[in-house]
Amino acid sequence: MEADRRCRLQVTGPAPVCWPTGAQAGMRSPLDNDLWGCCFVFFVVFFLERSPPPPFHVRLRLPRPGVSVMARPLLKIQRYFRRKPVRFFSFILLYLTAGSLVFLHSGFSGDGGPAGAGRPAVPPDGGVPMSDGRSLGLIRRVFKDTRRAARRFGPPWMKASRSDASVWTGGEERSSRGRAARGRSGKEVEEGRAKYIGCYIDNTQKRALRGVSFFDYKKMTVFRCQDNCAERGYMYAGLEFGAECYCGHKIQAADVSERECNMECKGERRNLCGGANRLSIYRLELSQESARRYGSAIFKGCFKRPDNITLALPVGALIQNMSVDKCVDICTEKEFSLAALGGDNCHCGFPTTVFTLHEPEEEELCLHRCAGEDFESCGNDEYFVVYQTQVQDNRCMERRFLHTRSKQLTALASFPGAGNTWARHLIELATGYYTGSYYFDGSLYNKGFKGERDHWRSGRTICIKTHESGRKEIEAFDSTILMIRNPYKALMAEFNRKYGGHIGFASQAHWKGKEWPEFVKNYAPWWASHTLDWLKYGKKVHVVHFEDLKRELFSCLKGMVLFLGLEVSEDRLLCAVSQKDGNFKRSGLRKLEYDPYTVEMHATIDDLIRTVDSTLRQGNLSGVPEDYRPR
Repeated sequence: MEADRRCRLQVTGPAPVCWPTGAQAGMRSPLDNDLWGCCFVFFVVFFLERSPPPPFHVRLRLPRPGVSVMARPLLKIQRYFRRKPVRFFSFILLYLTAGSLVFLHSGFSGDGGPAGAGRPAVPPDGGVPMSDGRSLGLIRRVFKDTRRAARRFGPPWMKASRSDASVWTGGEERSSRGRAARGRSGKEVEEGRAKYIGCYIDNTQKRALRGVSFFDYKKMTVFRCQDNCAERGYMYAGLEFGAECYCGHKIQAADVSERECNMECKGERRNLCGGANRLSIYRLELSQESARRYGSAIFKGCFKRPDNITLALPVGALIQNMSVDKCVDICTEKEFSLAALGGDNCHCGFPTTVFTLHEPEEEELCLHRCAGEDFESCGNDEYFVVYQTQVQDNRCMERRFLHTRSKQLTALASFPGAGNTWARHLIELATGYYTGSYYFDGSLYNKGFKGERDHWRSGRTICIKTHESGRKEIEAFDSTILMIRNPYKALMAEFNRKYGGHIGFASQAHWKGKEWPEFVKNYAPWWASHTLDWLKYGKKVHVVHFEDLKRELFSCLKGMVLFLGLEVSEDRLLCAVSQKDGNFKRSGLRKLEYDPYTVEMHATIDDLIRTVDSTLRQGNLSGVPEDYRPR
C-alpha cells in the first residue's frame, strides 16, 4: 500500500476504501477525528455486513500499535445491532437525518457571510478554497453549489434586477437601495401603487408612525398593511417585527441601514417586514375615494350645534389660530372619537343619542375660514364641522357568549363574497354577543371572532355564519338573516378571497388566465340558487341587501338586532357605526381598472338577477336594489 495513504478499513473486492492523510489534504483526516467520517465508516460496515455473501466480504484488520483503536468498539456495536434489526434501521434513519442537517447547516452558514478568522471567504462563484484539488472532490460532485441568491431588502419591485443591485466585498453582500430605486420604471410604480421609503427607527414610547396599528402574527403581508392604512386615508404604512403594521401621515424618526430591517413577513417569506424596533415604511400613492379626510381624520359633515353642548360634547377648548389639525390632535390626545370645530372652539365627544350625526346640514352653513388655515372650514357658533379621529370607541368592543344556551338557531346566510364577515363584525358590536360559524376559519378566530371555535349547534352564539344552500342544511335553522349582494361585486370579492385571502387580491395572472372564466361559469349560477333555496326552504327569513346596509347602516343594523330578539341600545349602535370597518375590508389600493366580465358573462348574470328579483317580489319582499338591476 502506498506510503502517502493509510487504510483503516480494507475491502477485499474491487478497490480499497482509502482517504488522503491530513498532511496531504491540508485538513484533518475524516477517519481520524471527524465525526462525519466515523459515521461514514460505520454505515459502510453495516451495509456490507448485512449484504448477501460474495462477490466480496468485509475484513477488519486489527489496529497496530500507535494506530487508532476505533475498529474494536465498532465491531461490538455492529454485532449488537445485528441482533436488533429494528434498532439498526432506526439508527440508519437517524444517520441519514443527521447527514442532511449537517450539509443543510453548512449551506446556510456559508451563505454570503463575512469571512471569519481562520475561515476563507467564499467567493461569489461559490467555489470552495482548498489546498489540494483532490480533496472533497467526491462531496463537491454530489453536493453542488448550494449558495442561494442573496437576500434583497425592500419591496418586491426592487428585487427584479438582482444582478445589478448587489456588490460583493470580501464575501459580504451589500444592498443598494438607491440603485434599485433609480432603476424602477414608471410602470412598476403604478402597478405597485406604493413606494418603498426605507428602514426607520421605531420606539414604543414615541412611535415613528402615530396613527392606527394592528397585528397579525400568522399572516401579515406587505400589501395587507398597505391596504389597511390606505383604507383609513394614511400616507404611510410601516411594518415591524414581521407581524406589526403601523399607519401615519408623518414619519417622526430617523432612517437607518437597510440591514436592520431583516425580518421576513409572517404571511409571505419573500418580503421583509421591518425588524426589532425597525420599520419598513412605504408611501401610499393612491387617492382615496371612499371618504373625505383631513390627515388621519375622517370628515363626517356639517351639523347643527346640539342643544345641550355639555352633554353631547363634554370636552371643549378655546384655540387661538384654530385649525383642523389642532382640534383633531386635542380630541385624539383626550381619547375622543369626534372632533367638532365651531369657530375658535374645539369640542370633543362620542356619537350619542343627543348628537347622532344622522342629520347632516348643507356644507355652505359651515363655511368659515379657519384662523390658522387658508383652505379649510372651521364652522361657527351655530354649525359645527365634525371629524372622526382615529381613537377607537370602546363602548361596543366588549363581547361575550350567550348567558344561556339558545335552542333557536339563527343563520347568517350569504353567498361567498356577499359581506358575511362584515355583517358578523357589525352584529357583534351592536349586540355584544359572539357570532358562530358553520365552518372554522383560524384567521377569523385570530382576529377576534371567538365564536369560530364553537360547534355551530352549541347555542352559545347569537347567529351562525353559513354559505350552505342545500335543503337539509337550510332546514336545520329556525330563522335566517339572508345577505344578498350584487353578483358582479360578490363574484369578484370571492375570487379575490380565494386567490388572495380575506382582504387580499387575486393576481393579474389569475384575472387574465383560465381561472376567472371557469370561476364565473361555476359560481354565477350558485349565486342565484343560493338565494332561491333560502327563500324557498328557510323557515323565517329576514332579507338584508349589502348595498342597503352600506347606505343605511344604522337603520338596517337596528332591524337585524330586532330580528335577533334583542333590545336595541342606541349608543351601542352608534358606536358600531363609528367602528364599522373592522379588519376585513379591502381597500381600492389594487382595484381592477377594467371590467373583467365578457359580454357573454354579462348576459348570463343579468338573467340570474332578473330571476332573483322576480322571486323576491313574489314573496312580497323588496326586489334587488336599483344599482345592479339590469335595464
